[in-house]
Amino acid sequence: MDPVIIVGAGPVGLALSLALAAQGVPSVVLDERTGKEESRPARSVVLRADMAAMVERLGCTTLRDEGVRWIGWRGMRRRQEVRRLTLDLGLGGTEEWSEDPDAPASPAAPLHIPQHALARGLRDAIARQKLIRLVTESRLDTIEQDRDGVVAHTRGPAGTWWRGSHLVGCDGARSTVRKLLGIRFPGRTAVERHAVAALRTELPWPGEALLHRQPPWRGAAEEITARPLPDGVWRIDWLLPPRGDLVTPDALVARIRETLAGWCDGVTPPYELIDTGVHTLHHRLARRWRVDRVLLAGDAAHLLGAVGTQELDEGLRDVDNLAWKLAHAWHHGGSRSERLLDSYQSERRTAVATRLRAADQSLPVLRGGGGLRTFLPGAARGHDALLTDGHVGRGPLGAPPAYPHSPLAPPHTEGQTPVGTPAGAPVEDVRVTAPDGTTVRLRDRLGLGRLLVLLVAPGTGVWDRRHWRTAGVMPKLEEAVDALPVKAEVLVTEAYPGAPAHAVLLVRPDGHLVAAFSGVRPEELYAAADATRGGSDTEGDGAEEDPEEVSEVSVGSDRTADMH
Repeated sequence: MDPVIIVGAGPVGLALSLALAAQGVPSVVLDERTGKEESRPARSVVLRADMAAMVERLGCTTLRDEGVRWIGWRGMRRRQEVRRLTLDLGLGGTEEWSEDPDAPASPAAPLHIPQHALARGLRDAIARQKLIRLVTESRLDTIEQDRDGVVAHTRGPAGTWWRGSHLVGCDGARSTVRKLLGIRFPGRTAVERHAVAALRTELPWPGEALLHRQPPWRGAAEEITARPLPDGVWRIDWLLPPRGDLVTPDALVARIRETLAGWCDGVTPPYELIDTGVHTLHHRLARRWRVDRVLLAGDAAHLLGAVGTQELDEGLRDVDNLAWKLAHAWHHGGSRSERLLDSYQSERRTAVATRLRAADQSLPVLRGGGGLRTFLPGAARGHDALLTDGHVGRGPLGAPPAYPHSPLAPPHTEGQTPVGTPAGAPVEDVRVTAPDGTTVRLRDRLGLGRLLVLLVAPGTGVWDRRHWRTAGVMPKLEEAVDALPVKAEVLVTEAYPGAPAHAVLLVRPDGHLVAAFSGVRPEELYAAADATRGGSDTEGDGAEEDPEEVSEVSVGSDRTADMH
């Protein structure tokens, strides 16, 4: 079987190759650059807790070594603090929760890391993988498709052509793949501009991120954001006027000194300027994300980033959604694989379009100086809350996406029961007991291409696993799971938010809830699992291979990376 061809070796393309390798799928990553990452501390990325956990599962170690999780978030307007949040330094999992639905919950701490450090960590993980071939100085020239695969012709010092089962364009905003497919990329240019500086200094809020709106000092930007990095480094962003002058070095230094003095009682503290830049944000959405065996992901498919939305975080969500579906298509093929790949566009494009719509609707109010603020008392506080939620991963600008109308959703049945997570939304990261008897986080079991079947069984923690595994509903549940049309793993948890005792939750490989059932219902569980893999297939059924059982294939072999 030919490998998957990935065009582009940014964080999205690198992460996709690792996610496929975890499910036994070989890939060839075409990188038009030399493979060396330029150190740019001012070019950093913010990952929500669940995406940071996904990247760590892929083997990227730099998140812990060179990233930082904020311990808190502050919102200021003029001279006053208007909002302060203590952030959960775990991975956003539910250790305990309140029975009071109105009780405030601490948001999970986002992770902030320079993009070059993230990419280097992913490349290091790839170097330990035998199913990934990374080809540098290889620029895509043309694409040819047939019913069995894709051929990519490349230019470079060793120009050649590659045969793959599928091709995924992760090649950025100016995507060659998207242009070769003739896919339109409509949207808005220069939605926002920010002057950016990375500097080492001491600020009054160590470890906390800050959003300061309408600072009181003369000549200040309308909005300033300060976000900590390791080793005393801060990234500071100044929102620029839409049609302002170019940011000269002298003007930027003046901004730095005025801002630091404004935050430090009128005295500019010592600082070391490390890196600078101007960050221009665009909002665009590709009309199509799939043309037969070619797909788009990351910036090649969408651009966003204004008012707290996080561009790379959304690209990694593309990876999380696509990898298990592409792995199924690679291992099994058939008509259900086509429906699975179609669902990638349906789910992810809808989610990103919703995020873009929320940002575009918010911008005139947040940046226009009028709008609702003129007519509604307290509207400014609502603006502060909306922006804060966007930055910390909550609300319409920041919350992880749900897929309630997914084409993979099973029909509702009488046996389904509501839990604290709506169908299609990401599940809570509760502690679970794995098949080997160890206690792990639920997220630790994701990303391997198999469904998770979670039994809520209060009291099991006090029993030896040898006893409770053969008691109560467990034998019936394991028998039902063994009969499913796809590989699945049974996990047990003491409790899950909003779930009654003996509820059974079916979870997708990317951590989204398929359905929850009141007890063990084999027929309904089977139907839900069948819907999740794309429904019945005219080209053959039967239980699928476990990706961990697929024999290792050398990427240099003729079966995985044909080079001509």
